[in-house]
Amino acid sequence: MPIDAMPAHPDPRGPRALRLGVGTALCLALGFGLDLPIPMVAPVLGVFLLASMNRPLSPKLGLGLILVVMFTTATGLLLSPLLRYYPLAGVLLIGLCLFLAFRAGLRGGNSLVSLFLVIGLTIISAAGTVDFRLAALAVEALAKGLLAAVAVLGVCHWLFPEPADAAAPPPTPIASAPEAARMALRAALVVMPAFLLALTDPLGYMPIILKSVSLGRQSCVTAAHGAARELLGSTLLGGALAVVFWCALSLYVSLWMFFLWMLLFALLAARKLYRLSPTRHPPSFWVNTLVTLVILLGQSVQDSAAGKDVYTAFAVRMGLFIAVTLYACLMLQLFEPWRRAPRPPEPSAPVPSDA
Repeated sequence: MPIDAMPAHPDPRGPRALRLGVGTALCLALGFGLDLPIPMVAPVLGVFLLASMNRPLSPKLGLGLILVVMFTTATGLLLSPLLRYYPLAGVLLIGLCLFLAFRAGLRGGNSLVSLFLVIGLTIISAAGTVDFRLAALAVEALAKGLLAAVAVLGVCHWLFPEPADAAAPPPTPIASAPEAARMALRAALVVMPAFLLALTDPLGYMPIILKSVSLGRQSCVTAAHGAARELLGSTLLGGALAVVFWCALSLYVSLWMFFLWMLLFALLAARKLYRLSPTRHPPSFWVNTLVTLVILLGQSVQDSAAGKDVYTAFAVRMGLFIAVTLYACLMLQLFEPWRRAPRPPEPSAPVPSDA
């Protein structure tokens, strides 16, 4: 009798793509429907959470994330007076904290904790240099956005659960100490110019901070070879998708249509990210594309509600995004280790024979 074949592991890519698409749209609807302080924070954090976690958050990890938010808010608020009265020392200390946060994630620490620490340090400390009430608004936006993203993560895992016998994802490789230090320094230098720019207008340049954090995170997994194609290509594609999204949304403006259009665009990106549709780009390309789309679109909606010129603001913001991306490509090239070609062995001198 023929021996029955062993059942193959179910393909988990379909539920993961659905979780990312539906979760991003739900976070967007919650951010704008509940009128959160900075609505685009919730979908940006939701993309990072949904793309990074294939399991629902345990109570322990959820509590850990809340403690991280508390720690980052307290640290950012404490560093704000230092930035105001001793700017050079404050900037250097922020740079050191960014380096340590990125390095901890590369050396086996929780990448989400590292991400939220970087976001909290930059956004809250920059806001605190202008006004304490502005810093409190940034704290509220970050906390509520994270709570919305964590809640949506649980709902999406309930709606589209991971297959019970799906293969576990491979463990994240731990970089060596010199390699982790090099990549962490590179990522910190990618974030620092946007942080310095945000010291002049924290709320106005918050999208640039979020974009630079996404680029810094992406630079930790991107080699210098092909960096311009990946970093700049994902930024330009996210901007082009934001233009198409805005034109489609302008046909009928409502929260439901906002949710449905985001669902469509996020599902298209998720299909590429999880290889359901063949693509030559790595997953980090599509995460950065989706994050760019959410940031640009969310800020344009806020500009429209405030009565600003949406198209001029979008052009300026897109130009800054491209400048930040080109700077990130430069950092990737400068910090790529220089490997010398192996030298050919020198011919040995003939040994004289004894007479």
